[in-house]
Amino acid sequence: MKILIADDDPIARTVLAASLRMLGHEPVVADGGVAAWQQFEQDHLRVIVSDWMMPEVDGLELCRRVRAAGGDYVYFILLTNLSDTPENMQAAIEAGVDDFLRKPVDRFDLGMRLRVAQRILEFTHQVQRLEEFLPICSYCKKIRDDKNYWNQLERYINERTGSQFSHAICPDCLESVVKPQLRQLGIDAPPGAPLPGTKPPPPRADRVPPTDRA
Repeated sequence: MKILIADDDPIARTVLAASLRMLGHEPVVADGGVAAWQQFEQDHLRVIVSDWMMPEVDGLELCRRVRAAGGDYVYFILLTNLSDTPENMQAAIEAGVDDFLRKPVDRFDLGMRLRVAQRILEFTHQVQRLEEFLPICSYCKKIRDDKNYWNQLERYINERTGSQFSHAICPDCLESVVKPQLRQLGIDAPPGAPLPGTKPPPPRADRVPPTDRA
């Protein structure tokens, strides 16, 4: 995986990047929270390993910005030297942090965390693909929405896009459905005649007879 590193300590960045390469990942290095945010806006990497204490934009603020950006889910691992007090843990969780690692980072622990991250990202991708499918009835063609209600196709699209619909009968359905039903009722419309309940098309401008002049 491509993994974004955010740390203002050059030695810590170098060691962490080397560990990621040994674990088979591709590190993208940023020298602090500001640079990491700019890199994220450009590439939208799915895994971030960030130090907590950094100038200007610290790890929690970086995580808040990532969460506010929306889009595909990002797994955020926070590195810290701070003690794991309830207050610190609560602040990190409220910012949207997924996992924690103490500095200096142990390579085995880092590898385990990244395996979890990969599984979660694969799962969210599968869920996203499932959500892209529209459940549609094979008979009446109604669509089930996210509240488990079955709606007509026109209503479903109108509520999401604002599109309006006009209704007509296509030539195939006219021949295979409508005309057989009319014949069953003893009605045999001549070719080109308007169907019951429909309006004839307006005359073409080039075929309108001239009005009589006085």
